[in-house]
Amino acid sequence: MNQLFRVFIIAFITVFSFSFAEAQSKKASEFIENGIKKFENKEYMEAIVSFNEAIKLDENAYQAYYMRGNIKQKFADVHGAMKDYNKAIEANAEFSEAYFERGNIKYLLQDYYGAINDYSKTIEINENNLDAYYKRGQAKQQLEAYQDAINDCTKIIEKDKDNVDAYYLRGVLRIEYGQLSEGCLDLSKAGELGDLKAYEMIRERCNDVKCYPSEFE
Repeated sequence: MNQLFRVFIIAFITVFSFSFAEAQSKKASEFIENGIKKFENKEYMEAIVSFNEAIKLDENAYQAYYMRGNIKQKFADVHGAMKDYNKAIEANAEFSEAYFERGNIKYLLQDYYGAINDYSKTIEINENNLDAYYKRGQAKQQLEAYQDAINDCTKIIEKDKDNVDAYYLRGVLRIEYGQLSEGCLDLSKAGELGDLKAYEMIRERCNDVKCYPSEFE
């Protein structure tokens, strides 16, 4: 009888614990949803309160850490945002958005190698995140790794042939790398696609007759 009673108690505790955890997780999800609505309405302080409550209920609520990090980043609390993105990644190592935003902070702090690493992880998880290719290209530009940066822009254009930002950046990179005619043509394409500042760059960098390429003759 005592053995049967112990089995019953263990089973009861197990079921109760599972039900309690499930209820906690559901409540945390509700706080996250409410926080996202507040965020979209620009009610940032109220959103943080909701995300804090979600984290209290579920310490692995990676979306709550991520969204709270986004708010902190908006208010220039870059170190607080970094900590939240770290927590989001600890809770879900495949959450690409957290790597991307952490990369943005590292870029802002001029940690270009660290930023490239996070952008690369973003791409590893989601190869269709074109913003990650673009930002990685910018970080490589800062390190004067021009060919690698050009390759990132080319990847974007292969996936989105009308990506004006990629043409503009690739144009600038090619000029900086000494590929003048290719760079100027990329700037021209960016201008065709509606980026008027590309023409300012063309006037500044592409109209020196001494640099006119022989292949156009």
